Amino acid sequence: MIMRVFQVITRPGKEDEFAKFFFDTAIPMMLATDGIVSILPGAPRPESPRDFSFVMVWRDLDALKAFVGDDYQSPHIDPAEAELVESRMIRHYELVEV
Repeated sequence: MIMRVFQVITRPGKEDEFAKFFFDTAIPMMLATDGIVSILPGAPRPESPRDFSFVMVWRDLDALKAFVGDDYQSPHIDPAEAELVESRMIRHYELVEV
């Protein structure tokens, strides 16, 4: 399984607008995506008020590529959120089951 860590920093002043997208669109979309084993969405804390994240566990690389395409190492974002995002980061790991 593949663990995908996706982090977003919103543009200043866009936190509430991005939060609405995050909770109303992104989380439900990820929960309904074939190939997702689990998701752990992360909302901002007081010390990092513009930071949002997702830790996603994908069944395998084929499932991940079916969702994002062959360029899975790039941090794709929905066009609806593009103007809200200052920066984004993506990392992939082999899941270690304990």
